[in-house]
Amino acid sequence: MRIEIRAISRIRPGSERSLADTYIERANHHGRATGLGPVSEREFDTRSLSGAAAETRALIEGLGSGIVIALDERGKQMDSREFAQMIGRERDQGTREMYFLIGGADGFDHSLLPGNVRLLSFGRMVWPHKLVRVMLAEQIYRASALLSGAPYHRD
Repeated sequence: MRIEIRAISRIRPGSERSLADTYIERANHHGRATGLGPVSEREFDTRSLSGAAAETRALIEGLGSGIVIALDERGKQMDSREFAQMIGRERDQGTREMYFLIGGADGFDHSLLPGNVRLLSFGRMVWPHKLVRVMLAEQIYRASALLSGAPYHRD
């Protein structure tokens, strides 16, 4: 199952970019054996976009028929195991694509999101978008490791 992270704004070279890249590489390494991946990232330049509606349109343009998950403070909260199980269930049911959407500072225009979108929250705190991307990449990596049978430190 192909996984794509779509995010408003670019991460410039530096610590956040390095961490995101590291976790995406790790997810791709573990995912090969379990039918996950490739994991990729698509960034949208905010200079050409103005407001939540334009950003939401950019994020959803060209989405395939796969599962769409938008990171939103009103979304469902999961622990790492639940997140891995959700990804594994979708893979096992034959889902070919999964898209994670990270909106801009003003969030999403919810009226434009696909009807089948799922909302996922990393909590009610406000997180910088660059860190959200790193945290999401890390959780995808952790899910791929768990699904490949790697030991989990919580067990």
